[in-house]
Amino acid sequence: MRGWGRIFGSVIVLLFIFFGSISIAQDIKIGVAGPMAFIQGQHHWFGAEYAVEEINARGGVLVGGKRLPIKLIKIDTNEILNVPDAASAVERAITRDKVDFLVGGFRTEAVFAMQDVAMDYKKIFMGCGAAHPELCARVAKDYNKYKYWFRVTPINSMFLAKVDFILLGMVGKIMGMELGIPKPKVAIFAEKAVWADPIVAAAKENIPKMGMEIAGEWRPSATATDVTAELSAINASGAHIIFTTISGPMGIPYAKKWGELKIPAASVGINVEAQKKGFWEATGGLGNYDTTMNTYARVEITSVTIPFYDKFTAKAGEFPTYNAGTNDAIRILVNAIEKAGTLDADKLVPELERTDFYGAAGRIVFTKDHDVTWGPNFVTATGTQWQDGKLMCVWPVNWEGITYKGAVKYKIPPWVVEKWKKK
Repeated sequence: MRGWGRIFGSVIVLLFIFFGSISIAQDIKIGVAGPMAFIQGQHHWFGAEYAVEEINARGGVLVGGKRLPIKLIKIDTNEILNVPDAASAVERAITRDKVDFLVGGFRTEAVFAMQDVAMDYKKIFMGCGAAHPELCARVAKDYNKYKYWFRVTPINSMFLAKVDFILLGMVGKIMGMELGIPKPKVAIFAEKAVWADPIVAAAKENIPKMGMEIAGEWRPSATATDVTAELSAINASGAHIIFTTISGPMGIPYAKKWGELKIPAASVGINVEAQKKGFWEATGGLGNYDTTMNTYARVEITSVTIPFYDKFTAKAGEFPTYNAGTNDAIRILVNAIEKAGTLDADKLVPELERTDFYGAAGRIVFTKDHDVTWGPNFVTATGTQWQDGKLMCVWPVNWEGITYKGAVKYKIPPWVVEKWKKK
């Protein structure tokens, strides 16, 4: 009887292992981590859904001769309102929901903590929101720990700053030609957040080198609901241009008050809220002529950009912001899985490092520290401006030999022209 008992027990264990392994291999769980109460997290989710619906429609992901569907797990990090919540949410997703991979992340302060959690559990984390260079510098400093991290979007703060300055220079040049202002005054307006610090530092250093003056620096909270005092001070400073660095919800009250007060300074830089379709309605049209760096625009960046842009807009009722780069991230991840024939993170890392992928944002190739490559013929970003209810691409135009088909000329706000044009 004891012998039969041992045999029976062994059979039960084997069956448990067998059926347990089947259940584990039934799908691929991808955690989508973001502030789901805000547009940034919502676009993380919509971008991921867009990719997964197409992948699952063709049968799922081919892994070792078997097709597995992808199951998305929504992770509300609450990182805009409470940074510590983010790491806890990611750890719960790993330990309780058993996610295999992670995409998303928005606020840099929170993503550092989320990144550490993911690395401790050796989970591949495709970043789709945080821009600070240190997130990828960690890969170079401690490869064995941080090799599972890859940034898909946005380009990092240093390159964001470069594009920022290109857009700033474009606006300054146009104001010089059309308004006769030889040395524009620039107000630096940036949310108080870690990711913005390198851009502000670079602005202080480079604006004078660009033949412009600094009118002052303003750093309101990323969640501020009223920036009247800051804009009034900018008006009093005599600034011709407001150089913005805004990723959070403060972008709406900023643009609305800027247009309402008719601050006679062109607004250009980064305003993530101005990237979305609802911006026009949210500002009551007062955000007209606000110009922001963007990841997408309805122009031919690659052959898949416009189809993605149109399908995303139809599905979400919004233009895709850069956080919708979860779409490209998941497709890149799936390509690596199918090439490697495994879900093993250590075996996937080399495949991800060899990525050369034409996505909606451009050609994605990772650097040696797992950052997205910026520049001509890679991911460039775009410059978009609201022009009478339409979000138009105004850059790149004749930049490094690149003009995206569909781009138009930048327009100076009429009230700025009225204030500063030489008679």
